[in-house]
Amino acid sequence: MDAELASALTTYAARWPQEAATVALFHTLLEDAENPFLRERLAGHFTASCWLVSADGARVLLTHHRKLGLWLQLGGHADGQRDLSAAALREAEEESGLTGLRVEPAIFDLDRHRIPIHKTVPEHWHYDVRFIVRAGTDEAYTISEESLDLAWRDIAELAVDADADPSVRRMAGKWLARQAEA
Repeated sequence: MDAELASALTTYAARWPQEAATVALFHTLLEDAENPFLRERLAGHFTASCWLVSADGARVLLTHHRKLGLWLQLGGHADGQRDLSAAALREAEEESGLTGLRVEPAIFDLDRHRIPIHKTVPEHWHYDVRFIVRAGTDEAYTISEESLDLAWRDIAELAVDADADPSVRRMAGKWLARQAEA
């Protein structure tokens, strides 16, 4: 078992006690004998995403996901990397083309979701561990092949956007609560 991730999950559970059932699922996956950091583990595997916020903290960069057709946070497979914050930073850089990004090591959000069948890959679970990544002053992104489009979106508007993905609305709410505490 990965002690660092287990500790981070426990810390997250203390911050968000209402998400205890979700955290328990992540702990169970982490304890599995089959490597949960590999995408080939089709019973479910870890992914790493980022809440990529602008330097002023008011906007987040979202991708119009090519495979899913939804506006979501940037992220992807761990591909064997056990440091999921580093994987989230890698995905942010690859999918946005932005440089000078900084990742916060604490888990920001967790989301377990079903991925539909795609070509030869059967339906499977993603256990998405999400981190805050902060942009520098350069916000001129490049659209990667994984995206149909990218856009900076106002976080306060996302928090109340009924058409936004529920997990994006949840992260927007968490971000706004965090900003209010600061």
